[in-house]
Amino acid sequence: MKPANQNVSGTRIVFSRWWVVVLTCVLIYGFATLITVTCKAYRDKPPVPERVVDDSGAVIFTGSDINAGQKLFLRYGLMDNGSIWGHGAYLGPDFSALYLHDLALNYADSIADPAARSAVAKANRYDEATKTLTFNSIEVKTFAAAPEWWRAYFADPSTSGGLKKNLISNPDELRKLSAYIAWTAWACAANRPGEDYSYTNNFPAEALIGNSPSTTTSVWSAASLLFLLFGIGGCLFFLGRHKEDDWLPAPDPQSPYLTDGKTPGSMRAILKFCAVVGLLFLGQTLIGGAVAHYHADPSSFYGWDMSNLWPSSLMRSWHLQLAIFWIATGFVVGGLTISRILGGREWNGLKTLTNLLFCAFAIVIFGSLLSEWAGTAGWWDDLTFWLGPQGWEYIELGRAWQYALIAGFLLWAYMILRNTIPAIKRLSTKPLGIVFLIAAFAIPVFYLPAIFFGPETNFTVVDTWRFWVIHLWVEGFFEVFATVMVALVFIELGLVSRNLGMRLIFLDFILTLMGGIIGTGHHWYFEGQNEFNMAVSSCFSALEVVPLVLLTVEAAGFMRTSRTGGLPEVARRHRWTLNFFMAVGVWNFVGAGVFGFLINTPIVSYYEIGTMLTPNHGHTAMFGVFGFLALGLSVFCMRKNLTDAQMERLVPWLKCSFWGLNIGLALMVVLSMLPGGFVQIFDSIKNGYWHARSGEFTHNETMTVLGWLRMIGDMIFIVFGSLPFFVAAVRGWLMGRKSSAVNAAPQHEEIPSAPGEF
Repeated sequence: MKPANQNVSGTRIVFSRWWVVVLTCVLIYGFATLITVTCKAYRDKPPVPERVVDDSGAVIFTGSDINAGQKLFLRYGLMDNGSIWGHGAYLGPDFSALYLHDLALNYADSIADPAARSAVAKANRYDEATKTLTFNSIEVKTFAAAPEWWRAYFADPSTSGGLKKNLISNPDELRKLSAYIAWTAWACAANRPGEDYSYTNNFPAEALIGNSPSTTTSVWSAASLLFLLFGIGGCLFFLGRHKEDDWLPAPDPQSPYLTDGKTPGSMRAILKFCAVVGLLFLGQTLIGGAVAHYHADPSSFYGWDMSNLWPSSLMRSWHLQLAIFWIATGFVVGGLTISRILGGREWNGLKTLTNLLFCAFAIVIFGSLLSEWAGTAGWWDDLTFWLGPQGWEYIELGRAWQYALIAGFLLWAYMILRNTIPAIKRLSTKPLGIVFLIAAFAIPVFYLPAIFFGPETNFTVVDTWRFWVIHLWVEGFFEVFATVMVALVFIELGLVSRNLGMRLIFLDFILTLMGGIIGTGHHWYFEGQNEFNMAVSSCFSALEVVPLVLLTVEAAGFMRTSRTGGLPEVARRHRWTLNFFMAVGVWNFVGAGVFGFLINTPIVSYYEIGTMLTPNHGHTAMFGVFGFLALGLSVFCMRKNLTDAQMERLVPWLKCSFWGLNIGLALMVVLSMLPGGFVQIFDSIKNGYWHARSGEFTHNETMTVLGWLRMIGDMIFIVFGSLPFFVAAVRGWLMGRKSSAVNAAPQHEEIPSAPGEF
């Protein structure tokens, strides 16, 4: 097959169209499978009955009560306190597992024979024709006691994991919330029609009624290991066959055309985004420290009860939301900076639109955070879903703020398009420009599933779309866009050739999306979907480790190139950008590769989901895949806008931040989250999932000590990591504003790219 293109000077670009063909096949197969799984979620979801009756036909509660209970669950931020079917927060219990255990205890008191008990407990008495679910006498008894139990749970912050005192005391609200939780527990126990496993694939484990891992769970766990081994083998074989794809310096490199410290006005305007990245990052880490404190001592903050003003559910909601905001802002920085360099043109209105985009993001970020506080304080009532917090974990933004965020992303995408058009018109940079645009426009497009559900939508359907955003948007297309930006940075710095950059982009696209698209389903093992999802998602999820193996194999080459490659002087001047990029590789492999695969096999996930091993993976993978990259892109932007002398004044702060973040994160893992996770999963296997998630266990002596030990890593991370970065970002912004050395490029002036560069 012919190469994809030639550059203007006639030099052949060694880029086969087979890369495009393979990537297209991966996308078609991946999305065909993922859409199939999503459609099956609508068909296979646990049904919400129109009425729940006892054996005499008397109505106990209705489907409207269940839906109202779910709305209350969201309105009071309970998914940022505990979890349903393992998904949610870790401060409180898993509500469905705890209710199921109470039900199982009542069964054990009434039916001595385990086999008979299991048969009764797992019998599905839902009538599809009449939309009626019949509860037996034991289920009726358990439900009758539930409202009072939950009233006592919400009465005291020490028992509720730091929620506001007497958060829910209204009898009608307690009854409706209990109806919702009772329905989720029923789905855990009742067998699917014609099957010997429940709607949640027998999750959670409950020995008293015979809830244990299904055969499917074990079989596909083993099969996923085969996929992993074949994937790694194929990856290593490819590397052995294509040594030319190793990190190599660009031939005949020349200095980048945008000289450091002499950038046009639109790029100087981006510096304030860097300051916002630093501010949001600092805020997120401070709030994260408070959330961690709630784990160790939910009743007080060093003697002060802050649950009324800042309850744990609000703090965790802010913690998650700020993480998304500062990382997204960092990617906005990277996208605007790199697209401007790629296009090489300062067009009319670019600086104005940059400032407008900044205002839009500021309004969405700080407006939504204040709205979430007001919603938690009870200001919005029925408007809480629209103004915030919405209540779904990670999808915290109120629906109105979501629309505003989408509008902001569309404005950003338009600016990226205008910046990149000149590169598309040049034959030599056309492939890079097209790939960059596709990756950029995927950001607003794949956030759209966040608006495909409402507060009363079936939990299974919601979590299906929710992880289209959490996994496919964030871990898929954010990562794809990140790959493109990193490759373009290396090309612009002269560290790799344009041809190699294109091959690296497509290779990462293929490997990331090959496992990542279908691998989205590893979040749905126990979310009300059937065994088809478990089969395909477990196997393809294992392939997500493959690109991380590739990254690890190439780490030495990357380090060598970044230090001694085509432009040693450029590599030296951009040392801290490259150091943050190298941290991406390390933590990506550790967090996403090692810790991610540890918990992604169905059999491990069955006992582990919602334990401390989950945030252990989440924290390390977040920084590996996105966090250090967003910080590195901000450093790159500062380096391009500041002179050598100005940048040298920031180096001590950046150096402190880099090592503080890495050491602090490592200590969080080693001293607290990883050992705490293994202690918790051991208890989950031994005593049941409900017990491992209960306050009785999470606040025992061992877990409390591990919780306090996390403070060591937290303090280093904040004081020597996020705080110095904030100082560096603010100082960089202020120096950029005052700099007299900056010369703006004339409007509409095309700045030619140097040979070997863009």
